Amino acid sequence: MKIAALIVAAGRGTRAGPGAPKQWRPLAGRRVVDWTLAAFDRPDITTRALVIHPEDRAEAAALDVRLIDGGKTRSESVRRGLEALAGDRPDLVLIHDVARPCVPDAVIDAVIDALAHAPGAAPALPVTDALWTGATARVTGTRDREGLFRAQTPQGFHFDAILAAHRAHTTEAADDVAVARAFGLDVAITAGAEENLKITLPADFARAESLLKGAAAMRIGTGYDVHQFCEGDHVMLCGVKLPHERGLKGHSDADVGMHALTDAIYGALARGDIGQHFPPSDPQWKGAESHIFLRHAVDLAKDMGFTLGNADITLICERPKVGPHSERMRQALAEIMGVGMDQVSVKATTSEKLGFTGREEGIAAQASVLLVPA
Repeated sequence: MKIAALIVAAGRGTRAGPGAPKQWRPLAGRRVVDWTLAAFDRPDITTRALVIHPEDRAEAAALDVRLIDGGKTRSESVRRGLEALAGDRPDLVLIHDVARPCVPDAVIDAVIDALAHAPGAAPALPVTDALWTGATARVTGTRDREGLFRAQTPQGFHFDAILAAHRAHTTEAADDVAVARAFGLDVAITAGAEENLKITLPADFARAESLLKGAAAMRIGTGYDVHQFCEGDHVMLCGVKLPHERGLKGHSDADVGMHALTDAIYGALARGDIGQHFPPSDPQWKGAESHIFLRHAVDLAKDMGFTLGNADITLICERPKVGPHSERMRQALAEIMGVGMDQVSVKATTSEKLGFTGREEGIAAQASVLLVPA
């Protein structure tokens, strides 16, 4: 199943007050766009694309996503984004406003789940307040709130269906649900969230910042990995090459310590494991150096508002002896993660000749990490 996230960020956001367009403004230590993209950096999202204003290319240049030039209206921007994705068609597409940086995982999950039974799905909150009509600051009437909802994004669709709907829709629409319904598509309503607010007015920045900082509680993760011995003349352990009469078998460089540490970070973030981010079936990762994986995990933590508090790695093997090299390993890991050596512990133990490590059939590693708000 291929799922694309199409983030719409081509607007100018004039109601948000003076300054740069709201998607490029700082928010809780990052930009609005960085928070929004991080919400969709998930193992089940295979493609992330950002629809931008052509004048914003420089702002977006460093982002690790596909960039697509938008149009004069939101509907045109979405249509251009869908057309750009059509070359490598996803099965599903989630269309999301960049100005909703606080979207929870549960909202995204609910939309994806609903698409198993409907061509379209979108989150919403039922209207609970009384509704008035008014003129010149006076109440002129009331409206029944029964059956009314406040629409949110991401709005998800079967890709071919929403592409056809946008191709057939020639006028501007309030959102993609309106386009879908005009084309005759059913759209399921899924549970929205109050925190999934849309930054529209200047005061919304403070609300979003409060939500993002409040959500950034400490996170703890653990990782475990095993690699079998094979023919070779060295092993890679925690970024250090150690001479040995055998090597370690793996699709990458088989650095068992670094793999356990990387999985611990992914685990703390609830973002899967190495195999989901770097599938062993993908030939581009054959023989890859494991610092690529660890750096990706650290960068993902940063994008989600976290930094490393400390990491503790234990290598389990009879040989090679780790103790004489543990300081070099700590230094290598600290440099990769951009932290101090006093935040990284590397130690080793044997299994007293018991089990596969005791029989010297392979090496195991376990790791624990603490992530703290940046």
